[in-house]
Amino acid sequence: MASIVTTEDTLRAEELAGGQDGILRRSSVGEHRFEFGGYLPEVELGFETWGTLAADGSNAVLVMHALTGDAHVAQGDSQSDGWWEGFVGPGATIDTNEYFVVSINMVGGCNGSTGPASLDEQAVPYGSRFPFVTIKDSVRLEARLAKQLGIDSWHAVIGGSMGGARALEYAVQFPQQVKNLVVMASSAQATAEQIAFAQVQTQSIRLDPHFCNGDYYGNEARPDAGLGLARRLAHITYRSEAELETRFSRNPQEGEKPTGQLDGARGRYQVESYLDHQASKLVNRFDANSYLVLTEALMSHDVARGHESLEAALARLAKVNVVVAAVTSDRLYFPVQSVKLASSLAKPKPVHYIDSPIGHDGFLTDAKQLDGVLRTLVFGD
Repeated sequence: MASIVTTEDTLRAEELAGGQDGILRRSSVGEHRFEFGGYLPEVELGFETWGTLAADGSNAVLVMHALTGDAHVAQGDSQSDGWWEGFVGPGATIDTNEYFVVSINMVGGCNGSTGPASLDEQAVPYGSRFPFVTIKDSVRLEARLAKQLGIDSWHAVIGGSMGGARALEYAVQFPQQVKNLVVMASSAQATAEQIAFAQVQTQSIRLDPHFCNGDYYGNEARPDAGLGLARRLAHITYRSEAELETRFSRNPQEGEKPTGQLDGARGRYQVESYLDHQASKLVNRFDANSYLVLTEALMSHDVARGHESLEAALARLAKVNVVVAAVTSDRLYFPVQSVKLASSLAKPKPVHYIDSPIGHDGFLTDAKQLDGVLRTLVFGD
């Protein structure tokens, strides 16, 4: 379900540096006029932190979440595992004993930050009136929160997939604030194929009879079927053909008959059951409008927008140490796209690879393969 953010939840700036590790907090970062039009009189960002900020602020690390991720990167003092557990934490690659780690829920989401389910000044959910959000909007607001936290510069900004797009955009927008940049399983610009996959997902939601043009919050039914269908398609792009074949092959789901009727309905193959499970999980924790907002933000991702060319945009990173990583079996963000990004830098860099059969999600499941690279190039071991 989408979370409704209220001003009562907002923390004042002087309270931001305290708090337990891995516990969601919120702060207002003020009004915002969006890149492509639209205005919000107040934006609140949900965020979590781990570790202690050094007196000189030199040990801050910003971790950017992917499309349906959130700020809960690691367990910390909470009772639930984070999505990058083991990669971020005490003694991990991003060592929270040494670094002050921050993760921020992207504006437009449904996990603590202002989004379509949030209430306007008349206590009505924004719904269809929520502005079009871009990755550039996201990082401009996140830079305001960094200032509130007392962070003038980041030792590193890191992310994968949409998080990689956000990390790259943050560094291009504010190169003087970023010492090291790590972009994993991502690209500088959304490709036609990525836009095409995303368009089918967004249409799946909009064509759901319960979508009601995005104004469904007071209704008995939500566009769960459309959101679930969007997730099924997305998840296929997150996993490789080899991984699906190895795990499921043509096997039927236990107790079901996919080649004929059983009790009046066709049964499922195991891979169908798997996709149904992934859809159900997302529907139970995510808002359809937020899925639309964030997906269309990623569709519009183009770090060159506002600059003379891609090379001109990336030239702003001349003093930033850039590390680019790809997943060998990724069929959503092909490794060649990482090669293009790395070779377009003012100082071209090699691409580091996560050798995983899983596909795009390898940046989540096998990120530890980059431990040696990151300890050497970013975290100084």
